[in-house]
Amino acid sequence: MTTPFLECLEVETAPNPTRSVIWLHGLGADGHDFAGIVPELGIPASQAVRFIFPHAPVQPITINGGMAMRAWYDIRVPTIVHAEDEHGIYASEQSIVALINRENSRGVPSQNIVLAGFSQGSAMTLHIGLRYPQRLAGLIALSGYIPLADQAAQGWSEANRETPIFLAHGTSDPVVTFNRGTHARDLLLAHRYAVNWHAYPMPHSVCPEEIRDIADFLKKVI
Repeated sequence: MTTPFLECLEVETAPNPTRSVIWLHGLGADGHDFAGIVPELGIPASQAVRFIFPHAPVQPITINGGMAMRAWYDIRVPTIVHAEDEHGIYASEQSIVALINRENSRGVPSQNIVLAGFSQGSAMTLHIGLRYPQRLAGLIALSGYIPLADQAAQGWSEANRETPIFLAHGTSDPVVTFNRGTHARDLLLAHRYAVNWHAYPMPHSVCPEEIRDIADFLKKVI
């Protein structure tokens, strides 16, 4: 059975892109949330990059009283990492991998694709990127964590062992606490992944310094 493609917003820096960035939003947001960041990244006019901002499906979220909103998976308890929605995580993995495959069919090889995300989208970025069986250009995980962490490493692929990972977190984040970010960092370093760690004095958000650092990272990997 073919996985239907997620609805997406796309921004191309020049015609005929040879590189792609798939950027996953956080809980309750949509693909428009980070689309405005593209001009701030300083992609050279000579470099054609396709930014893809998919919209997560709308579904009821337990922690928000069952209110329906865009989400990659359900959040059941305030601690986030307990009683995780394993089924939802794997279902979203299939939908996002379908977008990577579509980029391949459009002429962009996996090694020219960056997977990025914020918060819940960051969790999906790490979940998929570390498991993906082909080399990716890079991973950008902002204010997130490694989902299903107790069993995660068992499914990680050697293909992205040396793939650069931009990992960032706010030191005063009240939503996904700072220790979730450092736990992800330490687990990745323990497994010898190429982690580029950044901490910023901010809550659950993105700051100008972080955007500049992301821009520098993208220039190196794409």
